[in-house]
Amino acid sequence: MDRREFLKDSAAVALAGSVIGVAPLEAAARKQETEGVRVACDLKYRKDGKIKILQLTDTHYVAGDPRSERALRNVEEMLDAEKPDFVIHTGDIVFGKPAEASARAILQPLVDRNIPFAVAMGNHDSDFDLSRTEMYKVLRSIPGNVNTPDDLGIHGCSNDILTLSGKNGVERVFYLFDSGNREYPAGIKSWGYVHTDQIEWYRTASRTFTSRRGGKPVPSLAFFHIPFPEYSEAIRDTSRVMQGNLGEEPGAPKFNTGLYVAMREMGDVQGVVTGHDHNSDFVMLWQQFFLIYGRFSGCDTVYNDLKPNGARIFEFTEGDDGFRTWIRLSGGRVEQDLYLFPGMKNLSSPRPEK
Repeated sequence: MDRREFLKDSAAVALAGSVIGVAPLEAAARKQETEGVRVACDLKYRKDGKIKILQLTDTHYVAGDPRSERALRNVEEMLDAEKPDFVIHTGDIVFGKPAEASARAILQPLVDRNIPFAVAMGNHDSDFDLSRTEMYKVLRSIPGNVNTPDDLGIHGCSNDILTLSGKNGVERVFYLFDSGNREYPAGIKSWGYVHTDQIEWYRTASRTFTSRRGGKPVPSLAFFHIPFPEYSEAIRDTSRVMQGNLGEEPGAPKFNTGLYVAMREMGDVQGVVTGHDHNSDFVMLWQQFFLIYGRFSGCDTVYNDLKPNGARIFEFTEGDDGFRTWIRLSGGRVEQDLYLFPGMKNLSSPRPEK
């Protein structure tokens, strides 16, 4: 039995100071929508010209299950150590009933610290006592969440756009995709994937941002849960460069819907950031594109050979098309402190100080 299939079966017996305010984010979203693109929030740099975004992934929390406590302690430690300005959770937030109580409990540390956040839902987030739509409504109701209503008319419940603006307007875009749960095209069992209508939604937004910038694509990253098939292709390509752990075969779908090609054609997305595979946390440079895993943030309700848990952090500097990323591990150690920028040839380049 596949390890992730085992997760679903075993879940059935599981025990039941930010600088960004939520109200201004909502106002920014309304403003952007009137210009033709709905933006969940418009992030701003701090006074020092930087912003820090922390990625959580695969917390797999179950309220009332003592095996979940390690995830809650990890989330609290990551937030207190890094003090991020914003958090993106790339899914598999919960792993059992009651799903609502589990989601609220594992995200409560963000509420307590007044840190705004967004989610890109994972495959397990709709495996229990709530449908995908119901779970999404719960997540949106948590104080600090900036995700927009599920009314785009495309697949999924957490397709959203975040912008990052400096003195000269939008400098960076973050696309969030719902990569689904499981799919069965023609009866063939597969992990979920980003559908073609979601890709067209992305293309439309990308064209709009590029047009507003005088025809120059806006540097972007995409966050979603299930890695697309190019992860599997890239790890077998001897030309790729990688830092971090490759602990398992990417759990990618069997069907390729063309998201990677769309991103390369639009010319804006520099890389994608995913979760789903608990034993991998690498940064890979492949075809001048970054394939990035978060660090497993979860607990012992699921398999996790990559210990200790932790989180991945991204730091952006105003006026810089590159960005810094690193992993903080529970206990305090920092790994993979990298500066990534367009056109780089390897992953060992030191980050220039500014």
